[in-house]
Amino acid sequence: MPVQEGLDAIRAWVRMDRAFAQFNRWLETEHGITGAQLGVLRIIAEMQPVTLAELRSRLTLHPATLGQLVDRIAARGLVVRGPCATDHRRREVALSALGLRTLERAPLAGPVRLRTATEPPARLKALADALTDAVSLFGLEEWAR
Repeated sequence: MPVQEGLDAIRAWVRMDRAFAQFNRWLETEHGITGAQLGVLRIIAEMQPVTLAELRSRLTLHPATLGQLVDRIAARGLVVRGPCATDHRRREVALSALGLRTLERAPLAGPVRLRTATEPPARLKALADALTDAVSLFGLEEWAR
């Protein structure tokens, strides 16, 4: 017979997974953007102008994945890209007016919200520990590298 605490943990995970899926569908419908794209847009807004190399150093995304995200938000006109003012070999990314309006309209939700969290540090550490445990308990370490 399954352990009740295990079933409770599964329900909590399913609830979070469902919330992410519904949030992403809503973002696509309302703003034409994915949660990952919105997260990158928010980080660009914090750092702008920012070079792609600086973005890569701050994020845990594969360089190709980051490049694709930036390409997609640039294609939508949410960011502009150009040469770096101090080093023309590098490319900078900054918000466009449309990107700024999108950020003003879209809710601050999902993992990127933790960048500006005002929660007690102990609560954030407990969340980080729980998510790390989830990867391990779900047997997903091999795919989490």
